[in-house]
Amino acid sequence: MRCPNCGERESRVVDSRDLDEAATVRRRRECMACTTRFTTYERVEAARLTIVKRDGTRQDFQRRKLVAGLQKALTRRPVAADAADQAADAIEAALRSQGANEVPSRRIGELSMEELRRIDHIAYIRFASVYQSFEDIEQLKREVDTLLAERVEPGLPASRPGPVPASRSGPVPTAASDRRR
Repeated sequence: MRCPNCGERESRVVDSRDLDEAATVRRRRECMACTTRFTTYERVEAARLTIVKRDGTRQDFQRRKLVAGLQKALTRRPVAADAADQAADAIEAALRSQGANEVPSRRIGELSMEELRRIDHIAYIRFASVYQSFEDIEQLKREVDTLLAERVEPGLPASRPGPVPASRSGPVPTAASDRRR
């Protein structure tokens, strides 16, 4: 591992910890030349997933593209900073558990919508409106009505799954605080 400060290849491991149920290893390293400390992450490289696009073309699964799409939907929502990464982990695990090396892009979209629906309904609607290419406001309204119907049970106040708690300190913004901005 090259030192980010001086480029030296020799380093020693100072600390090592398992993350994500041992799927990732975090290592603190110290450069042997300049003594700079830096962190590296190691993840098992699983068999490559190939995505089959709607037009039949194939391309390698790119986790960063999945995370970027999820982050875009979750922008300015009161969720944990790592919510997109956790959702991407769940989606990737679901894809790999199917045992197929080729996955239709449609399946990734479906799993993304399921995860966003669980995390935050506004992020879900944002993603669904693009992914499902709503052609008019009526389609969007039907999707919102479906969400509202799911969260209302007879005799109980309307509620929905709460957002994933923010990992940063301080109050989580509310609708009232958003209107004040």
